[in-house]
Amino acid sequence: MPIPMEFINQNILLISIVMISGLGLLWPLFMRSGANELTPAAATLLINRQDAQVIDVREVDEFAAGHLPDAKNIPLSKLGDRVSEIEKFKDKPLIVCCAAGVRSVKGCGALAKLGFSNVHSLAGGVDAWVGAGYPVKKGSRNK
Repeated sequence: MPIPMEFINQNILLISIVMISGLGLLWPLFMRSGANELTPAAATLLINRQDAQVIDVREVDEFAAGHLPDAKNIPLSKLGDRVSEIEKFKDKPLIVCCAAGVRSVKGCGALAKLGFSNVHSLAGGVDAWVGAGYPVKKGSRNK
């Protein structure tokens, strides 16, 4: 049974709210980054089973405040200039992380364009890693 036009006219505000809410729920599906995201548990498995290298794309001071064990710090803004430091990992698994997962997705895209074939983003970043109860190291020493 079709919805009468009178109902639509009388309830346009309610219908608009329902439509906007529906779009808000579907928005994350349309905005998928395309990056291969890993949960902290999946990242741990990749590190332990395939010796994945962790690249932290946060700034130096953020990295020093707490980072994944054995992570290498290359700020996102310097990734293109310092790619030679990780060239040997071009065909090996790389896990890119940042604070919450936004910069790491950008880093994954940049690395993929540079020919890295097995790049993953840590979903939720270091915040999710800490939230899951995994250890972090402090200090700015790069591996």
